[in-house]
Amino acid sequence: MNPWMEKAKQNAERGIEQKEGGPFGAIIIDKNGNIIGNGNNQVLKEKDPTAHAEIVAIREACKKLDTQDLSGCILYTSCEPCPMCLSAIIWANIKTIYYGCTKEDAGEIGFRDDKIYEYIKGKNKDMLEKIQIDREECIKTFEKYQQMGGIIY
Repeated sequence: MNPWMEKAKQNAERGIEQKEGGPFGAIIIDKNGNIIGNGNNQVLKEKDPTAHAEIVAIREACKKLDTQDLSGCILYTSCEPCPMCLSAIIWANIKTIYYGCTKEDAGEIGFRDDKIYEYIKGKNKDMLEKIQIDREECIKTFEKYQQMGGIIY
């Protein structure tokens, strides 16, 4: 087994043994092969639906490096990332992900990644109702940020 994936799997195992969340683990390594982020699913422990293994690992790596930009880093995760985690990985500028189980494997044990992917594709519309309001006022904050020279990341 790949040694980095073994560490991600160990994070997942530790998390389920401690009943912190689902069977998911992740690590992030830097350009030199140092582990800079460890994560396991902590949704139940933290009572936080965003506390997925990849998110926990990204938060730790960003704190360790004092940056929001993880360019050049690699993520190893025990399961293909859900849409939320995939978005966070992209926002963090991580360009390479190695994963073990698939989103279909996660679905087989009851996780609903596929339903969210369907929603993103324009299917499964009953999952969420989106209603736009007050754009005219909200856009003013965007304009202010742009005028202030706000950093785009």
